[in-house]
Amino acid sequence: MPIRGDLRGGLRALERQASGLPDGAELYRLRPDGRVLRADRTGARELGPQDPNSRLLRFIDDRQWAHYFIGDAATSPERPSNATYKLGLVAPHSAFTPHAHGGEHLVLALGPASCGLYDARRRQVVEVRLAPGTLIRIPGLMPHSFGNRGRDRLAILAANTGYGIDHEDYAITAEAAERRGEDGLATALREVAAAQRPGTVTLRERLALGLRRAAAALEDTR
Repeated sequence: MPIRGDLRGGLRALERQASGLPDGAELYRLRPDGRVLRADRTGARELGPQDPNSRLLRFIDDRQWAHYFIGDAATSPERPSNATYKLGLVAPHSAFTPHAHGGEHLVLALGPASCGLYDARRRQVVEVRLAPGTLIRIPGLMPHSFGNRGRDRLAILAANTGYGIDHEDYAITAEAAERRGEDGLATALREVAAAQRPGTVTLRERLALGLRRAAAALEDTR
């Protein structure tokens, strides 16, 4: 994949910063366009599916990726690491298959995002538009679907209590709930799917994104 000029400048700036780091220390730059740069004292590169050394894992669906910071895909109550903390990369104008996690879930959106949540008390789906920098906490077993409203890749930071993406209770889909005989959960997940819309970005949000990108470009020329 060719490297754009602004991305090349960002890589150079991060590489300069990282050149004096101790062994094992790393810097990550989470850009407003959803690109993620990673650097240590050996150099800088973009963290993404185009790089086989990014250690990315399939994240529930095709074209969605995860990179664990704490814990790993095999984390579970039987193999605990207390919690998992990972970077997620969400494809443009896409949303995850509706699912529920066995434990509570926190997601920090670093770009324009959306989240459909099932309200069991009111028996309806609540759609939440998330601005960049918004953190959402989702209780355990609450059906939901997280989406990217933008036309660029979306970077997210996600933490889960007790489950890695290989565990059967990490992301329970409607089909999985039906196989387990959890009909109420399956029905709620199908309602989230029926209401699912990644959403769009408003003119005001596009202007704000342009300003954040300009600010990032200025910071990269330090």
